[in-house]
Amino acid sequence: MTINEYNQCVDNFSDGLFRFVLKNIRNTETAKDLVQESYLRLWEKRRNIAFPKSKSYLFTTAYHTLIDYVRKQNKSMLSDIDENEIDFNDRHYSDLGEILNKAVDTLPPDQKVVLLLRDYEGYSYKEISEITKLSETQVKVYIFRARTTLKNYIVKPDYVI
Repeated sequence: MTINEYNQCVDNFSDGLFRFVLKNIRNTETAKDLVQESYLRLWEKRRNIAFPKSKSYLFTTAYHTLIDYVRKQNKSMLSDIDENEIDFNDRHYSDLGEILNKAVDTLPPDQKVVLLLRDYEGYSYKEISEITKLSETQVKVYIFRARTTLKNYIVKPDYVI
């Protein structure tokens, strides 16, 4: 990969990569750091990565960087989620977007990642399989389970005014 192709990757994929990471961790500064780390790894491996494969490499790297970060921060993130859920259950919302975001946050990490890649970023099952190193069948199962969970979460009477 040439320097111009690397710069083209930055121009073309930064927004999508940032959205993907941000949707998973909900912290702007950390998301920026993880995206930066992904681009740093791409730069370090630029001689071994063909330009057409750069998008897949970036999202795969971001995914693995994100998983590593979540594992390191697991205890603090779980306590933050519990506090947010308690706060959310005490109030009623009429904004479906807010309810949907809260519902997505309740998904297990594997389901959340594949759902975001499919429904928010528009990746195919095959691309998601390559990024996450899961089989296409497992990707489809996770997406189905995630959508079912979201549907059940959203139709609860507690969240409908």
